Parts: sequence; structure tokens; C-alpha cells
Amino acid sequence: MIKQYRLANHLSQEALAEKIGISWRQLQQIEHSEENTRISTFKKIVKILDIPDDEIIKFIRK
Repeated sequence: MIKQYRLANHLSQEALAEKIGISWRQLQQIEHSEENTRISTFKKIVKILDIPDDEIIKFIRK
């Protein structure tokens, strides 16, 4: 979900990672569900990418 919204917002992994203050490698791991994400980091991603609440709920229930 995060990758799709990132691409829809025309952001590279590097650009989004810089905006939220993490490494592009960490963002890559988050996008591939390889890493647990801090709630503060997740909130930043959601805000920057303007992800709707219903999409967040689907993602969390996965």
C-alpha cells in the first residue's frame, strides 16, 4: 500500500525517506513488510502520502 501511494505522489524512496527522517533502506523494508514500523514513522508516512483512513485500516488488519 505504501509503495503504491508513494508512486502515485511521484516520490522516490529516497525522497520520501528524507521527508520522514529515515534511510531509504528502512523505507524499502517498511514497504515490503520486512520491518515493524514505529507508530510515529507510520503517522508521518500517512500524512505525507495522504492515505485515506479506510486504506490504513485494511493495511493494519493484514
